[in-house]
Amino acid sequence: MTESLKFKPFYNEQYRIAKDIVGQLRDSGFKAFFVGGCVRDIVMKKQPKEYDINTSARPDDVMKIFPNTVPVGISFGVVLVLKGEYKFEVATFRKDENYTDGRHPDKVVYSNDESEDVVRRDFTINGMLYDPFDEEVIDHTYGLGDLKSEVIKTIGNPHDRFKEDKLRMLRAVRFGAGLNYKLDDNTLKSINELAPLITQVSAERIRDEIVKIITQANPGNGLRILRETNLLKHILPDVEKMYEVPQPPNFHPEGDVFTHTCLILDKLFEVTNGTQAPELAIGALLHDVGKPVTFSETDRIRFNGHDRVGAEIAHGICRGLKFSNKQIDIITALVKEHLKFKDVFKMREATLKRFLGMPYFEFHLKLHLADCLASHGSTEIYEFIKDKLEEFKRDELRPKPLLNGYDLIEMGYTAGPLFSKILNCLEEAQLEGTVRNKKDAKKYVLEEFPLHNEI
Repeated sequence: MTESLKFKPFYNEQYRIAKDIVGQLRDSGFKAFFVGGCVRDIVMKKQPKEYDINTSARPDDVMKIFPNTVPVGISFGVVLVLKGEYKFEVATFRKDENYTDGRHPDKVVYSNDESEDVVRRDFTINGMLYDPFDEEVIDHTYGLGDLKSEVIKTIGNPHDRFKEDKLRMLRAVRFGAGLNYKLDDNTLKSINELAPLITQVSAERIRDEIVKIITQANPGNGLRILRETNLLKHILPDVEKMYEVPQPPNFHPEGDVFTHTCLILDKLFEVTNGTQAPELAIGALLHDVGKPVTFSETDRIRFNGHDRVGAEIAHGICRGLKFSNKQIDIITALVKEHLKFKDVFKMREATLKRFLGMPYFEFHLKLHLADCLASHGSTEIYEFIKDKLEEFKRDELRPKPLLNGYDLIEMGYTAGPLFSKILNCLEEAQLEGTVRNKKDAKKYVLEEFPLHNEI
């Protein structure tokens, strides 16, 4: 039964433009409504980030009505309408026929009936329409009831919805975790049964959903739901292996490695105010991925070398998920370097400066803080480093080299492996403050690496 209820929107420029698009479509003789996530947000009294519009107008009609458009998904009836700084996705009412590839419909049939369009969508809470002129939600899918009950439920038979598009299983987890809603029993059961099929989805699509799950609100719960739905062991088996791997209670009173990982994701969301970069979030997810394979228990529980082993595992995972080379470098460095924080009080000044001068050190520091808050709770090291960062100027952390290879050749040295050793030692002397200019640098090199040793 269709339900209609009045809901006040957020009146801002983006809303006004979206309403104007609906009005222009209607003035041209077509039906048009807001649809999907923006309607859900209006009902939940949240300000939508974007407004999607569906209409009886065909793509050609949309492009005739609006002068500035991009046919981003023309085969599926989707056109972007560009107005000012905003982009609005305008999609034609449609019915879908079969999903042979498990992701996209084989054939799209346009419709003039909005109710036929919404019933092909994924979840009831995403199937509602909004009339911005009447300020009324039109609900053909019982989305209002499921929002009130705080439940994620597919539109129609969950097996059918998930077989049509396997990615919807991950989307169910994302909505359930982000909204802190439970999955409907039949929806959960179907995901558990169909979870092995998630591997039919492209690595890029899986990667994007994982990133969305762990960078939104309640990321730790998202990881738990991934495990409860059986999806985790198919998309991130090395993370699944963390479950029930014990840790020393004096360092990790929170519990096993999986529990700690869920907590660090939550703490990272807090310390970054929900603005963590994808690389940082994935680094947190994988920072202890080496623990299951390095677990040993003699005098106490140990994970010797789990940082190095974990970095290798993380590299393979990120490569499989099609992260860029730069992203992989950042993520694997976060995993590999995360244990170095425990040694900062013992570091020589040059070593400490080199450590603090690492690329993307702000990511490393945020990960360390979240790691502490998710375990023993002490922030002593974090506070020490914050003080040191204030004390050291940026140019002291990464000083400009005083000499280069050409300078060494001019001084009489022969190019070769020794150059790297000389320049590394010279950088350390700079960081220690014993060498401050080019003249001092040449004197230092000649004293430490006498030219007669070159003969």
